[in-house]
Amino acid sequence: MDPDGSGRIRVEGLAKRFGAVEAVRGLSFTVEPGAVTGFLGPNGSGKTTTLRAILGLVRPTSGTALVEGVPYAALPRPGRVVGAVLEAQGVHPARTARRHLQATGAAVGVGDERVAEVLGLVGLADAADRPAGGFSLGMNQRLALATALLGDPRILVLDEPGNGLDPQGIAWLREFLRGWAHAGRTVLVSSHQLAELGQIVDRLVVLDAGTCVYQGGTDGMRGRAAVRVRCADPARLARALAARGVLEIDHLAEGELAIAADAVLVGDTALAAGVALYGLTEERGDLEQMFLRLTGGAA
Repeated sequence: MDPDGSGRIRVEGLAKRFGAVEAVRGLSFTVEPGAVTGFLGPNGSGKTTTLRAILGLVRPTSGTALVEGVPYAALPRPGRVVGAVLEAQGVHPARTARRHLQATGAAVGVGDERVAEVLGLVGLADAADRPAGGFSLGMNQRLALATALLGDPRILVLDEPGNGLDPQGIAWLREFLRGWAHAGRTVLVSSHQLAELGQIVDRLVVLDAGTCVYQGGTDGMRGRAAVRVRCADPARLARALAARGVLEIDHLAEGELAIAADAVLVGDTALAAGVALYGLTEERGDLEQMFLRLTGGAA
């Protein structure tokens, strides 16, 4: 089998048992190129098992996990297709970042020029010849990402890549992953930092108890817009909105309404009905709220 070069990850009917424990059951989703896909789920939901199945580190009990149309093990040069960071990399503390990348690069088939390039990409050029044993957690995360990038892969699979990064590092990672995806490549990133993830991802796959409970764009995950208004005549505004098909309206205290509609529609309706508005706020459920709702409040 030959990979199709699409940069697509496709999981179909994936199931994995460890003895009596069913870690993943009937899981199906697709990760498309050109987007950053967030991979979410509470502890024990099957995220790590699924990522390891995609990378050929776990053999499924049933179903498939394909990278560019083939199992990971069938990729002729996997380091040139997929770059992965699943856990802290085993770097000898006495070995420098450059030496570590040179050793790994030899296995991937790249030379010193690419090593220097990825050191610059992840911001470790000035620390390239320092022993890795003296690196902070954030620097080790950058080194792990540099290792994943050595083969200039079409796909990145990252588990908690922001761990240990300072705010400047988080901002850098955000822009890097966006740029990678917008260049037509694929990013699958798992993280517990939901607020930060919400600023990076274009699509989401959410697991709970080994199954997929949501797959789609971030707008669908965040839910419908809701508007809170304070006005001169709440009853009159409610009648005018109902005439336009807006029926989800809650009457609050002191002349306020909570309305399941967008702000422009509410404002236009109030103007047409001659109802003065004294305040209008549009709200959406954030990523964390929707995640907790989908996973039954599991953290």
